Amino acid sequence: MGFKMGIVGLPNVGKSTLFNALTKTAAAQAANFPFCTIEPNVGEVAVPDARLEQLAAIAGSKEIIPTRMTFVDIAGLVKGASKGEGLGNQFLANIRETDAIAQVLRCFEDDDVTHVDGRIDPVADAETIETELMIADLESIEKRMANLVRKIRGGDKEAKEQERLLLAAKEVLEAGRPARTVEVSDEDAKAWRMLQLLTAKPILYVCNVEESSAATGNSLSAKVAQMAAAQGAGTVVISAKIEEEISQLDQEEAEMFLGEMGLDEAGLDRLIRAGYELLGLETYFTVGPKEARAWTIPNGTLAPAAAGVIHGDFERGFIRAETVAFADYVACNGEAGAKEAGKFRVEGKTYQVKDGDVLHFLFNA
Repeated sequence: MGFKMGIVGLPNVGKSTLFNALTKTAAAQAANFPFCTIEPNVGEVAVPDARLEQLAAIAGSKEIIPTRMTFVDIAGLVKGASKGEGLGNQFLANIRETDAIAQVLRCFEDDDVTHVDGRIDPVADAETIETELMIADLESIEKRMANLVRKIRGGDKEAKEQERLLLAAKEVLEAGRPARTVEVSDEDAKAWRMLQLLTAKPILYVCNVEESSAATGNSLSAKVAQMAAAQGAGTVVISAKIEEEISQLDQEEAEMFLGEMGLDEAGLDRLIRAGYELLGLETYFTVGPKEARAWTIPNGTLAPAAAGVIHGDFERGFIRAETVAFADYVACNGEAGAKEAGKFRVEGKTYQVKDGDVLHFLFNA
């Protein structure tokens, strides 16, 4: 399981520069981190994880296969998009297909790059985008509720449940709050996701700063961080220009360049990690002489469902999971050493897989 993140922003905020850097970086790392363009504005890229290479080295794996995530470069939003301005409906449809939204905000001054509203105010930009999405959600809710009337009169229980959730969303939207502020019970979680409301999706604010502020951020990104904290949203500080430059370099040159800029890692790596945290995802590994591979699952996934990510038969015929924690696998120099040290465990159907687990599943075909 990977996930799909939409890159959203007003025109001239650095959104496409960031996406282009991402695709170039992926192409440059094609040997170990394959990238494919599904459509002109959709790209799959490997999730960087140093643990995978460590495991492969210990097991002598011939191939390294990272888990993947998808970025969607969504056409620049303009005020009035919910009413069809700009690419309007196409923009909104593309967002509906994503799991989360990375909202790129301009946090840099540059007289050579005009702002669509003639001013630099990332918080106001965020509010513009949120407003357009809220308007679109309200219009969608009105249409859906009108279509439910006949089913509800006929006693359709599913339609009644859908109306209840739509009314809950409508209430908060009319109060000027996004749909993600609705408290949804575990029982309603699946039906709520099926509504595909734009403002129900988790938000990550990406602060695009000038190169000199890439390591520390600036006063504009600080304002965004304050706004995000109030919303319970995440933030990442990135210089799209730096990311674009890094994408042109090989690994050794990139590391030297990052060091000169006072950065420990590329901003795109931080973006991916923040996305995982936003969606409550984690990684487990399967390791052997043929390949070392990473798999993505939601936090708290039980062993049978984790096995099902590899193949449905693994989940249906699940018997047990043999597991070693990543730290123990490394410290004991592999599975055999972990067994000798008593770090090798056998887990059943109720085991919650942990981030970094090295797993082997036994199942009935």
